[in-house]
Amino acid sequence: MPADDPYLTAPAAAALLGVTLPTLYAYVSRGLLASEPAPGTTRARRYRREEVERLCARRELRQHPEEAAPRALAWGEPVLDSALTLIDGTRLFYRGRDAIELSRGLRVEEVAALLWTGDEAAAGSLFPRGAGRGEASLLATLRGRRLSPVERLQALLPLAAAADGAAWDLRPEGVTRCGARILRLATAAIAGRAPHREGIAATLAAAWRLDGKVRRGARDPRPALSAALVLSADHELNVSTFAARCVASAAATPWDAVAAGLAALKGARHGGQAHRMQALLREAAATSPTDAVADWLRRGESLPGFGHRLYPAGDPRGAELLAVAGRVAARTADLAPVRALAAAVQEVTGDPPNVDLGLAALAAALRLPAGGAQALFALGRTIGWVAHAIEEYGRGRLIRPRARYVGPPPATPAAHPGPG
Repeated sequence: MPADDPYLTAPAAAALLGVTLPTLYAYVSRGLLASEPAPGTTRARRYRREEVERLCARRELRQHPEEAAPRALAWGEPVLDSALTLIDGTRLFYRGRDAIELSRGLRVEEVAALLWTGDEAAAGSLFPRGAGRGEASLLATLRGRRLSPVERLQALLPLAAAADGAAWDLRPEGVTRCGARILRLATAAIAGRAPHREGIAATLAAAWRLDGKVRRGARDPRPALSAALVLSADHELNVSTFAARCVASAAATPWDAVAAGLAALKGARHGGQAHRMQALLREAAATSPTDAVADWLRRGESLPGFGHRLYPAGDPRGAELLAVAGRVAARTADLAPVRALAAAVQEVTGDPPNVDLGLAALAAALRLPAGGAQALFALGRTIGWVAHAIEEYGRGRLIRPRARYVGPPPATPAAHPGPG
């Protein structure tokens, strides 16, 4: 059975767990594991590889905590339950629905409502047209400062939080309403202007002067912007989301959870990959894509925008965003550097594009200002941070792992000399 197959047969699942088939079936009957009919058969059952691996990790953590716990903080090892996002090795799902299909059929506000409440129809009440006041005055406090879109958001979050007394209502309905306020403020901060009455994508299109494309008969860029935000919305327990959940577990406000997520996202190993992506594209344009790729590898640097450990066969978000970029590009030449780089990397390493290259491609296609790709990623991921905060408030427990001390042993107290 291929290692990237998201399903296991009953014998394979039992072997991975190190149990007999009757024990495997007992796990199913006790609700510890789910099975489903295997296609093309009448009796055989199959098991999700990810769910079997999660059960393996839980058993190992109980039996050998000193060995399993360090790995629980590394790539791919499940550490807590969530009903939001499933990554099965080839596809991405939000609440059991294919994220690619959602990006094609729903507006970003509807996907936010789906992740927060389970019902996309709630978007109508959460994001009424023309709602939101005070964003313009908050933006005015930053007038004259040279900040990137993400830096504007980071600067405005604590100011907006301080003025929002309702943020301490940590019931699901209260957090959902607060999430809508956060997303409106985040949109205004990223765009550098008050929200457009038509919603998030319209706000970005107006701020980045993309509306003229529609007037000239080009393809409407707003669905493309919405799709990018949807595909950036969540990716289960990445570092920024885990940071947001830790803060939410302390019963801090959703504003604080989002601020924590944003701080982590700015790091070079996470959302900061957008800056490395642009640097690689500049080097490829200055020399040649093949030479730039070789130079990065020669320096021992990983190639931003390519490959993903959770998608052995390729990141579906990257492929979709490249296709979206191709549809909205005003000129084929705008995407030529991105496509040439992708071809060079494919030839040298065989790695397919991931979401970072997809966002860079869309930024090039729409000729977004500097920082546009990272801005889309941060704004979209804000939705996921709020969704995870809602889950964490519902858990009602503090995330508090233990550290295993590996420093020098405590000094032995000096013996006091006896009398005489």
